[in-house]
Amino acid sequence: MQWSEIRHHYPNEWLLIEAIEARSEDSHRLLDDIAVVASFPDSVAAMQRYTLLHREAPQRELYVCHTERQELEIRERRWLGIRCA
Repeated sequence: MQWSEIRHHYPNEWLLIEAIEARSEDSHRLLDDIAVVASFPDSVAAMQRYTLLHREAPQRELYVCHTERQELEIRERRWLGIRCA
């Protein structure tokens, strides 16, 4: 689905979405095809679910967002350094 369709189906809600098809362009992530994983009444519940799903499957490209946004603006950040466990 496209973001405009999702906004129409889920007005004024917090969503956990997954990028089905995405690409990078000018330090932004552009989501060409999106699937709604779940909707939530508040951001806290959405982030809790995101954390749970990210631990189970870190390879999934998941985002939490609110449908009041006209456009999705996802900026990519480059991580420098070493991660330690």
